[in-house]
Amino acid sequence: MSATTQLAAPATVPGDTTRPPSTSATPPERRASTDPRWARPALIALLVVSAVLYLWDLSASGYGNDFYAAAVKSGTESWKALLFGSIDSANAITVDKPPAALWVMALSGRIFGFSSWSMLVPQALMGVGTVALVHAAVKRWAGPVYGLLAGLLVLVTPVAALMFRFNNPDALLTVSMAAAGYCVVRAIDSGRRPVRWLVGAGLLIGLAFLAKLMQGLLVLPAFALVYLVVAPHTLWTRVRHLLVALAAFVVGGGWFVALVSLWPADSRPYIGGSTNNSLWELALGYNGLGRIFGGEGNGGGAGSSAGGGGGGSMFGGATGITRMFGSAFGTEISWLLPSALILLVAGLVAIGRAPRTDRVRGGLILWGTWTVVTALVFSFMEGTIHPYYAIALAPGIAGTIAFGAAALVARRQSVVWRLVLGVAVIAAAVWSLVLLRTYASGWAPWLGWTGLVLAIAGACTYVALLADGFSVRLQRLGVVALVVAMLGGLLGTTGWTLATVGQAHTGSTPSAGPAGVSTDRGFGAMGAAPGAAGAAGAGGGTAPGAATSGSAPSGSTAPTQGGSTQGGSTQGGSTQTGSTQTGPQGGPGGGDSTSSNTALIALLDGAGTRWSAATIGSQTAAPLILSTSTAVMSIGGFNGSDDSPTLAQFQQYVDQGLIHYFIAGGGMGGGRGGGSEGGSSQITSWVESHFTATTVGGTTVYDLTAPTTSSTTGSTASGSSTTS
Repeated sequence: MSATTQLAAPATVPGDTTRPPSTSATPPERRASTDPRWARPALIALLVVSAVLYLWDLSASGYGNDFYAAAVKSGTESWKALLFGSIDSANAITVDKPPAALWVMALSGRIFGFSSWSMLVPQALMGVGTVALVHAAVKRWAGPVYGLLAGLLVLVTPVAALMFRFNNPDALLTVSMAAAGYCVVRAIDSGRRPVRWLVGAGLLIGLAFLAKLMQGLLVLPAFALVYLVVAPHTLWTRVRHLLVALAAFVVGGGWFVALVSLWPADSRPYIGGSTNNSLWELALGYNGLGRIFGGEGNGGGAGSSAGGGGGGSMFGGATGITRMFGSAFGTEISWLLPSALILLVAGLVAIGRAPRTDRVRGGLILWGTWTVVTALVFSFMEGTIHPYYAIALAPGIAGTIAFGAAALVARRQSVVWRLVLGVAVIAAAVWSLVLLRTYASGWAPWLGWTGLVLAIAGACTYVALLADGFSVRLQRLGVVALVVAMLGGLLGTTGWTLATVGQAHTGSTPSAGPAGVSTDRGFGAMGAAPGAAGAAGAGGGTAPGAATSGSAPSGSTAPTQGGSTQGGSTQGGSTQTGSTQTGPQGGPGGGDSTSSNTALIALLDGAGTRWSAATIGSQTAAPLILSTSTAVMSIGGFNGSDDSPTLAQFQQYVDQGLIHYFIAGGGMGGGRGGGSEGGSSQITSWVESHFTATTVGGTTVYDLTAPTTSSTTGSTASGSSTTS
């Protein structure tokens, strides 16, 4: 019997009603009507569990990443800020990403009022949507059993549980790519009208581009390859259809780039992270090729220094083929990656010379290429990379495992393919044990060993009892044993996922897993236990002297700031006002001492100017935006190195009375966006030379409406600073 015949009509266990995978070119338009009765209730149960997992105690993380939360809040106050993704509602500068993810969260805040819950619920619902879309895409070609398996695998991926409960752009990126993948599957199945589905896929990839720029394009090779190989049309027709899809992508992602380019620069915010106030430059530079090759504000490349010389080594470990399995990415995504690679190769070999339009091989091409291309790019990126980027791998790994299992189960009469499937399941359990023993030896020590025992026992029983000559009852027991083996293989990743949901996460580099477990994320405390805030200046709004807990008890006393010597001037002298630390639900997500300074907050709320204050970098500005009802200018964007505003622009704002206070400190340096701290340093030095420093609750503040010399505030002449 040929491989094609085996796959089209696989050997069945007597009494087994599971429909074999679809392999023909005939579009399964009426498949839902032939699904077994249990399929719909099982799907509903899967989605309910997904909703519970992603929505459970969602507001525990407060505002999550203050950088994006501040932009969401500003979007609820200003339509222009919403459109461009401005950090502040007065539109000084944008975040360093396109604003599509912010649109969703800010619109939710406009409808329900801005809060942690209204901001994060759309993220959680995107997680449920991703599970549903991956299930639907796999089910069309492999059947309901494997569709449910794929959806379940997304659900138990730790980094997915992390990011679908957080306010970074990765949730929209992932659901957009999953929806585009579903559209490609429908295009191949649709017969006479594939173009409309391909147009939908192109528009969705455009949306992914507007979420995280070039990262959304990593799935394009998978989509193009599967359509070229599997679609039931002539080669030229397939190529023409893909060109239409490409045009749809250009429209879906390019309209906003064109809008920003055509909008007068002096009436919109500066594009954060860019070197020339251009979204297109941001896409190709800092957030594009700079991420892959290093430079453009991304450090010198991970391969250049094992100790953190480049952005990649600082955040994701050294470049190389093993990066996805290393200390930074391993516990985020790699639990099932070895099994996916085994099943990808085995599935393609097992299918052999099936027809070009074979759907199971098409599924392996689609999801396998998605996985391999994304993993390779992440592995060899020399610029900045964060382990949570790995959420983009979750749908690919899930689909690859589902279709690989479908190919091998369809050939279960062969002991070879039963053995290979058993090895793939055991590999998941073995690797889970390695991860748990390496990074969490003191946490649930029984988990890894229990999973390994279940996987080995179940896999061996499956291989033995599915042989010819065994009774129907024993063969059914073998199928049950395979399910037990799979549960054993999933035990580690499921436990890590549940532990992730049980923790609060704040800062710019959240990580999955239980509290108290630290893997190497680099950049000092940024790799600390889940639930801890980022290090000073890490993107979570944690200022020097701030508490390191992501959820400080209400009413606790925060350490004060003081003794800073920005620009060589001595600060302080006046009596410090005490401050009360608030937890994440009370305001700032990162527990920042500046943002919980009640005297400073009251001062800014009464400023009455376009910007109540200006400060270097978003690390100080974002918590204040979240804590007050005012706009706070983030000089230099994320870490204070963007060239906005220039000294001349800042002086003009001060002359016009648009900024009331300057808050000293802040900024990370590092040349983000290709710039430098020159502009920020010049502004700081100028303020210190012309205005009086006072201390409010441990924070040094300059009143820009009261210059210390007789010279006009617009003068660039240096002078002595007078402190109170």
